[in-house]
Amino acid sequence: MMKIVILEGKTIGNDMDLSCFKELGQVAVYDTTQEHEVAQRVKDADIVIMNKVPMNRENLVNATNLKMIAVTATGYNVLDKEYLDSRNITVANVAGYSTNAVAQHTISMALFLLHKLSYYDNYVKSGEYVKSELFTHFGEQIFELEGKNWGIIGLGAIGRRTARIAEALGCHIIYYSTSGRNKDAVYEQVDFDSLLHRSDIISVHAPLNSDTENLLNLQAFEKMKNTAILLNVARGPIVNERDLAEALKEGMIGGAGLDVLTEEPMKKDNPLLEIQDSRKLLITPHIGWISREARERLMKEVYLNIQAFQNGEKRNVV
Repeated sequence: MMKIVILEGKTIGNDMDLSCFKELGQVAVYDTTQEHEVAQRVKDADIVIMNKVPMNRENLVNATNLKMIAVTATGYNVLDKEYLDSRNITVANVAGYSTNAVAQHTISMALFLLHKLSYYDNYVKSGEYVKSELFTHFGEQIFELEGKNWGIIGLGAIGRRTARIAEALGCHIIYYSTSGRNKDAVYEQVDFDSLLHRSDIISVHAPLNSDTENLLNLQAFEKMKNTAILLNVARGPIVNERDLAEALKEGMIGGAGLDVLTEEPMKKDNPLLEIQDSRKLLITPHIGWISREARERLMKEVYLNIQAFQNGEKRNVV
């Protein structure tokens, strides 16, 4: 019976039932694993299930039984693929499981910022509404999405799903392909500068690479409308956080919503922590993907990837 080691069970959520993996082998589950703990925990493993802990020559050299790494994510940049290939260790990931969840989170952040929900919620809960002479309150302006330009950076599955929802809310969709390979006759393709100048809302759904790292920096923010909202649900380093903090303080843009950061968990010296006004900045702790449905899809796919591997089949192999 194969030994399966789950290195980061806690990152999947304590509400997920992992008992199905016992059908595939002897299972050992660790809540979290640091890089220096990997070697000891996988030394007898046939299959490793992991998320973000690095997998490389240093910590796998003595894992002589290792045959497969099943990634509980789409990205596998923390794996030394060249080394794993040299050992004929199969790597399988999961794509598409969180498309609906992340698109939904993107829209929810946009509406939170557009409707100044933090301000109005606090207005009521602070007791100010009780004192009011009016049935309503005009403390902060609210704008409709109807007729606004929604700019998409990265028109992959999540970008397309977000575009469809935004379009249903009345937005005109424009997009910028960071690779230049993505062509979509349904939506208007523009260059990067045009997207910055024209968009009322910009949402980022692109992969992190040499073309996208630091893409949203001070120079970019200076080209955006001072009422525009930036949303990043892709990868933290695509947005220069120090420049974003400056742009928000100086009123270069209207607001920002981030579900990803350059370093996660957030570091105490992150300049964005200086901005405590939730009308301008909303940060969520990388939760766009964590709907129960998304995580259930994820783990079902991981199970099927391992089952296929054991049956001598290739499934989601990268």
